[in-house]
Amino acid sequence: MVPERHYSIPPLSRINLEEVLELVEDMRYFVLHAPRQTGKTSTLLALAAKLNATGDCACLYMNVEPAQTAREDVAEAMRAILTQLGTRARRMLGDTFVRSAQSGLLAECGPHSVLNEMLTLWSEASEKPLVLLIDEIDMLLGDSLISVLRQLRAGYDQRPGGFPQSIILCGVRDPRDYRIFSTSLGKDVTWGSAFNVTAKSLRLGDFTEVEVRALLGQHTAATGQEFAPGVLGRIWHLTRGQPWLVNALALQACFGDKAGRDRSRRIHLAAIDRAKETLILNRVTHLDQLAKQLSQDRVRRVILPMIAGSVNNRYSERDLEYVRDLGLVAAAGPVRMANPIYAEVIPRELTLAQNSELESLVTPTWYVRTDGGLDLPKLLEAFQGYFRENSEAWLERYGHREAGPHLVLQSYLHRVVNGGGRITREYAVARRRSDLLIEWPQRGGTLHSNPSRHVIECKVVGKRSGLERVIREGLRQTESYMDLCAAESGHLVVFDMRPGKTWRERIFRRSPEPVQARITVWGM
Repeated sequence: MVPERHYSIPPLSRINLEEVLELVEDMRYFVLHAPRQTGKTSTLLALAAKLNATGDCACLYMNVEPAQTAREDVAEAMRAILTQLGTRARRMLGDTFVRSAQSGLLAECGPHSVLNEMLTLWSEASEKPLVLLIDEIDMLLGDSLISVLRQLRAGYDQRPGGFPQSIILCGVRDPRDYRIFSTSLGKDVTWGSAFNVTAKSLRLGDFTEVEVRALLGQHTAATGQEFAPGVLGRIWHLTRGQPWLVNALALQACFGDKAGRDRSRRIHLAAIDRAKETLILNRVTHLDQLAKQLSQDRVRRVILPMIAGSVNNRYSERDLEYVRDLGLVAAAGPVRMANPIYAEVIPRELTLAQNSELESLVTPTWYVRTDGGLDLPKLLEAFQGYFRENSEAWLERYGHREAGPHLVLQSYLHRVVNGGGRITREYAVARRRSDLLIEWPQRGGTLHSNPSRHVIECKVVGKRSGLERVIREGLRQTESYMDLCAAESGHLVVFDMRPGKTWRERIFRRSPEPVQARITVWGM
């Protein structure tokens, strides 16, 4: 991000700058962490510029990611890190000491002491105390990471005259979560045993709603192009301030979309929803990296129960902290997906193989009535047949008794609905349900002009809950969610996965009763 060329929120406004400056002044070593593509690097560069402007220290930003390719070859990793250190010092500070001193130092000191020796020599030669900002620290692997941390710790007592007075380590995760496997030792090494001198761990947050509106307002001020009423709120709702998503949605709507490049035209809600779908379908880098995290068992232990709204979670607090640090789950408060875009991407990624299969099995136009409306009862009846024939294979693949049925249903609905409508997913964590809101354009209308709304509530019958009890509870919940969404119809889908139940018992349809005049119950 280059402030002179890009719309931006002042990076230093996103951290507690007073606290950070106090930590630097007090000669502390500390951590700044945040999910990928949230502005960590921009913040560190801005902090370096501010500290250098005071004239009280020489502050250097460096990125150790190039050393990742060395993996656990510590000598190669140190060679890459020293090269980065020398190049950055020359470019940012006009200081050539590191570049001139590094020749032969690796051979003289060995890989497990060379970084410590270089920082000691440089600190002794510098007229000002050094402050070092190390970005992408968690990209280092195994013994290479352990060696860096231990060399930094070894010089801690020499600061400020013989070592940097303050070091900020920046990465994705909170260091308490670090368990580093050392090949040379043949065991895990915790962060604390390798680097026990960190005073604090700070987290860089997402944009606030005020910041989102201010950022987008810069586009209007610069180009004159306005956003239609409700658009800024829609962007905030879809992204919850995740910086990369905010920028990607606006960039696609205002620059990627041909109509959006006409500055005399407002950006409307439909353009934002098209932009969202484009980002998801194109599996852009940010979302693709996010999806790759789903292969980790500790991530799936948190995410899959959320999809089912299940109280039967088997994750630990450490698992939850890890998933929060990755940005998949909201950073604080109740356990929920970080934003609605992630909530849509995650089930799609988990069901990619099933989606491919459904492309040849399901034709969306079969379920569109002659008046253009969505024939949801016909769709759910067809799903009953599909679930009966295919559920065993897919449920085994998803590996979660309660989340599996929800994922199978969502994949099937997605194949039909997203061709002309929209599905919004609400994960009712700890309430043993998942809420789906289907919106479909009415005759002559659009998704943004009074669409028809239909609620689908999904529940799984547990071993102790009993079918009728689940249905009674589900009808109340469905009616409540319908009232909240102003839906015209509701469908309660009940998956009875109890052992010994035959398909004859499990497959049924109950038409709406007078008390719940708009809710159909579907047994699976």
